[in-house]
Amino acid sequence: MKKNIFLLIVLLTLMVPGLSGCLRSAPTTTSTQPGDDSMTPVPEKIVEHEVVLIPLEGKVAGASSELSGLAWLESGNGNILLLLPQYPQRFTGGEDGAIFSLREEEILAWLDGRNTQPLIPQLVPMYAPGLLDIVQGFEGFESIAVKDDRIYLTIEAKPGADMMGYVISGIIAEDLGEIRLDVNTLAELKPQANLSNMTDEAIVAAGGSLVTLYEANGENINPNPVAHRFSLDLQPQPDLAFPALEYRVTDATSVDKYGRFWVINYFFPEDTKLKPIPDPLAALYGEGETHQAQEVVERLVEFQFTESGIQMVDQPPVYLKLLPDGTARNWEGLVRLADRGFLLVTDKYPETLLGFIEMALP
Repeated sequence: MKKNIFLLIVLLTLMVPGLSGCLRSAPTTTSTQPGDDSMTPVPEKIVEHEVVLIPLEGKVAGASSELSGLAWLESGNGNILLLLPQYPQRFTGGEDGAIFSLREEEILAWLDGRNTQPLIPQLVPMYAPGLLDIVQGFEGFESIAVKDDRIYLTIEAKPGADMMGYVISGIIAEDLGEIRLDVNTLAELKPQANLSNMTDEAIVAAGGSLVTLYEANGENINPNPVAHRFSLDLQPQPDLAFPALEYRVTDATSVDKYGRFWVINYFFPEDTKLKPIPDPLAALYGEGETHQAQEVVERLVEFQFTESGIQMVDQPPVYLKLLPDGTARNWEGLVRLADRGFLLVTDKYPETLLGFIEMALP
């Protein structure tokens, strides 16, 4: 009987393109929802991950940078990490300010001990003619994604009593000579709840589409969350279903070859407007030691694109070890670092931090 089952699996693998990859990664790619009988049992212990802080110097290190997103630019001279400030106009560069860049090799050299000095990100000039005239109540950029030589940014604004989000695209020079945004590509991102200071906080390039994620997807405030989807020239496409997730979504990684990506899932206990219910993921998988002792939540949750929308991957979140004094780190930017783990950045709370989480990734 076992021999027949094995032969059947081999036959299916040969007949269905891509099935072999899915079978290899099946333990970590099953997409489901909290409460499904198919989800794994609660583990005995959740291991929390230490955040290794990478020291920064220069203008980026000040609280005024208010970093709000991370993305990789693939370059012929090596990968370059783009660090997006919420308000690029605070920095000298182009007519509309600048964002920051840091070479992957510099980061790896520091992590490997080949350099012990603080890292100094460089400024990339930005041009966005007419943007601030069009976007009334501009409250800054919230996320960043790169596809080839095109750059995509989400914007938060409060033109009146209610919030409004936008997405815009432009060109980034491979030599980092400039970023030039095209206001003609500007598209609206209508908020999914009536919450101040919350719009689409993450953006993901997925194949031939751009997908944006709203910041608040908890059951009490956003009972039917969706992900907004656009073509690469920012023409609207049908929305995608997105799972309920308590707390905030503040950034997302790029998509891997299996259609998976990670988001930052963060909670500051005084953020009562989120009205969180008892966390289904904590009930399902358990929590780490510091999370059991505090209300702060700092974790990464994995998702996957499927034919029916975006679903959670059936595995525990990656919990970060919290600070012992209860200080919450408002992580606002997230990328994968090759197969070694993740890089994260905070905004100004508690200060500008660049962190590394070591974790084997496929």
